[in-house]
Amino acid sequence: MSAVVLQVGQCGNQLGLDWWKLINKKSNHHKKRCPFSSRNGELAAVCVDTEPKVLRKAYEFVKNRQILPSNIIEGKGGRGGNWAYGYHGGRFEGDNGLLKQTMEALRQEAERQDYYGGTVLLHSLTGGTGSGLGSRLCEEIREEFPVRHILTVSVVPHHSGESPLQHYNTLLSLAALHRSADGILLFHNDHVLSRARFQQKSHAGFGTVSCGFPQSTLSVMNTHIISCMAGLLMPVKTLTTCSGQSLGIEPWELVRSVCPIPTAKLLYTTQASASEMSQWDTLASETVQNLPQLSPDGKLYSSRAVLAVARGNHDNSFIVSKALQKLRQAHRCVPWNPFPVDHWTDPRNEANVCLSARMLTVCSNHSSVTRLLGHVAQRATEMLKARAYLHWYERYGIETEEFQRALNTLSDLTENYETQ
Repeated sequence: MSAVVLQVGQCGNQLGLDWWKLINKKSNHHKKRCPFSSRNGELAAVCVDTEPKVLRKAYEFVKNRQILPSNIIEGKGGRGGNWAYGYHGGRFEGDNGLLKQTMEALRQEAERQDYYGGTVLLHSLTGGTGSGLGSRLCEEIREEFPVRHILTVSVVPHHSGESPLQHYNTLLSLAALHRSADGILLFHNDHVLSRARFQQKSHAGFGTVSCGFPQSTLSVMNTHIISCMAGLLMPVKTLTTCSGQSLGIEPWELVRSVCPIPTAKLLYTTQASASEMSQWDTLASETVQNLPQLSPDGKLYSSRAVLAVARGNHDNSFIVSKALQKLRQAHRCVPWNPFPVDHWTDPRNEANVCLSARMLTVCSNHSSVTRLLGHVAQRATEMLKARAYLHWYERYGIETEEFQRALNTLSDLTENYETQ
């Protein structure tokens, strides 16, 4: 066992529970290749939310003795969609607050493992719990385990319409995660919905999972995110021992491959799959079909590093295909990285959520993330000038200076991506 999965807030727990359902389904046949459970079969999951109703489904795993009861941390009320409330908590929580309870559960879970490589955090950048408490937990984990890795799966809200506070929350979350995390897998709701609908039309039998928005929409979106997570994080033969035993290092090797410099860690993920034995270069072309190429001012985007994970490579055809060449060209890899494209392969496609024989998942440290950074900074700045909703944050100790520091962080990030 290498990773402890920490799922925070409604979005994080919905993703996490669907992730564990997939892991249970796949690991029944290949237990040696499943690094997400301890030797006694319990899942290394810590589930936390401020509203008990979100965690009801987690108790099904407790009932089946798959998750320890002490790893379910629940509060008595929400965080009002407010990053500040989630980050600092209520005034009267004291030593029994969600933060301390969660850190204690995480610490005990880490001690149960033969090897604790780090934490995978699942959360949203929108709501108060996922964004605020998720950010605070990320900082606490970094302080408690300074040499262990932190990889986040961070869901970015739609450009508008989810919450009046979403731009503030996203701004503060991205700044906090940049300080503490080693890698940030960003899944933008707008892009996820577009991609998931395309895949749903392309593959009959596309799996469905539960979520909290309109069912037909969010179930498809969550399934797509889980599929991308599985494509990147589930064991691959490239990183297993000769005995077939997985060491569970996929999350940390991902960080090593696509985050060559600490100032650039925002990651773009796309995926293509086929129900038949399609050519790998065809799948590679599909993954870059919607890859942004030009910034609004006409500058070419580039990638600091790219990782391609090919599952279903039973004939070892991936390495001799033109897929890697296509990925290198489409992502415009930076000249200063001597090895910008890494690849993993596995003969089986155990990660498939839909009915696919082959799956290609591509993770890129791509400078098109500056579009998101610019949009968030612009909308947050407009709200700050109007002093919109600031009193909601000041109530929990977040002053205007904190917003300005976060804006400076995003500005520095944008400059790094544009100049390196």
